Amino acid sequence: MKKTLFIFFYFCFWYTGIYCQTTEDLVVPAEIYEGDTIPVLVLDEVVITPSAGTENKSSITPVKYSRLVRDVKKVYPYAVIAGIKLNEYNEIISKITDEKEKKKYMKKAEEELKEEFTDDVEHMTMTQGIILLKLIDRETGNSSFEIVKELRGALRAAFWQTIARIFGVNLKVKYDPKGDDKNIEEIVLKIENGTI
Repeated sequence: MKKTLFIFFYFCFWYTGIYCQTTEDLVVPAEIYEGDTIPVLVLDEVVITPSAGTENKSSITPVKYSRLVRDVKKVYPYAVIAGIKLNEYNEIISKITDEKEKKKYMKKAEEELKEEFTDDVEHMTMTQGIILLKLIDRETGNSSFEIVKELRGALRAAFWQTIARIFGVNLKVKYDPKGDDKNIEEIVLKIENGTI
């Protein structure tokens, strides 16, 4: 009996010993600090935010928050494109010295933008449009009114502001990431980090 137990335990220990260590090498970046080699791993940034509805009594409900997530996810790419396009237009305009040529170029750019984005913008809800205006301010640092005024003139900006006000929208709306637009900022950060 002792011999059988010895053989059984011998094979158990021998069998488990085979899988204790692997021979694969893991190569990681390292730094030498005071003569010691220390592995260095760069971790992705993690943004920790409270869940919707847990901050205080005036916070939005989970249903409204999920709608806000849907709306921000829909319009955020357009705001990013607006920021990129504005930088491109400003760079090109800065090289044009003739005022007539500037106006001609901006009219052409306006037509191209209308052709490319009119269908998408027309199918947005009023809430999505307001969020888009705020996110354009976030991406560019200027309200939509200021952008139109800078690129197409004060008269054109006043015209579009009047039209917007008729429909209950304000082109002069500013983005407030720590105040009214705190939930939008939270969602945008999650989109940028890839967690949504």
